[in-house]
Amino acid sequence: MLRPRIIPCLLVHNKGLAKTVKFKDPKYVGDPLNAVRIFNEKEVDELMVLDIDVTVKGRRPDFNVIKNLAAECRMPLCYGGGVQTAQDARKIISLGAEKVAISAEALENPSLISEAAEAVGTQSVVIVLDVKKKRFGGYEVFVNNGTRSTGKNPIEFAKQAEQLGAGEIVINSIDNDGVMKGYDFKLADSIRKAIDLPMTILGGAGSHGDVKELIDKFGVIGAAAGSLFVFKGKYRAVLINYPTPTEKEAILVNYQ
Repeated sequence: MLRPRIIPCLLVHNKGLAKTVKFKDPKYVGDPLNAVRIFNEKEVDELMVLDIDVTVKGRRPDFNVIKNLAAECRMPLCYGGGVQTAQDARKIISLGAEKVAISAEALENPSLISEAAEAVGTQSVVIVLDVKKKRFGGYEVFVNNGTRSTGKNPIEFAKQAEQLGAGEIVINSIDNDGVMKGYDFKLADSIRKAIDLPMTILGGAGSHGDVKELIDKFGVIGAAAGSLFVFKGKYRAVLINYPTPTEKEAILVNYQ
């Protein structure tokens, strides 16, 4: 039986871990390898690591960092940042990641989706869409850490990515990033109705209740979060955390 996944999402910035609010003002929250070791102990479902520097700075993936993360990781690892070619995807998978996340380059060059799927298998190709609300309604996809609009509609591009061979779509709400007031369910629903692919929603989770509500509404889905799993309490003290087995059982009560 397929099950929902609860996924911490870590952002790499200046070689360390950072957390943003609406894709701005990154706050240092620790060392990536140390965070992976803690998440190992907590037996998380899956881990997503996104390097938010490399694409903006025109660099390729840092394969040494990926190698070290994958060697330490005892859960499925999805890595994204700077992927420009199918060869980049193949290298990342060869280093031990289970999935490779592609964003800006897939939007600029959609044929990369098919090329990457052929190189590493459909199940390993994850397309990340950073989505922002439009002023007069609807949504559009942004790249370069939310600084440049592509003019693309996330629903239409998600359907295109599915046709081209993507194995999963991650919808990341720029408006909800780091706000910790709940997911954008309207956005999630519009994408869910448009595609049959596995889908993960990121941006806005502030409590286990938010995660449970997402899963209750959409069933087998990836519930990803950043702030929820690196901060604790109203003062947002840095603490790497994850639902305990009892807490997770309560979240997944309908999927036992």
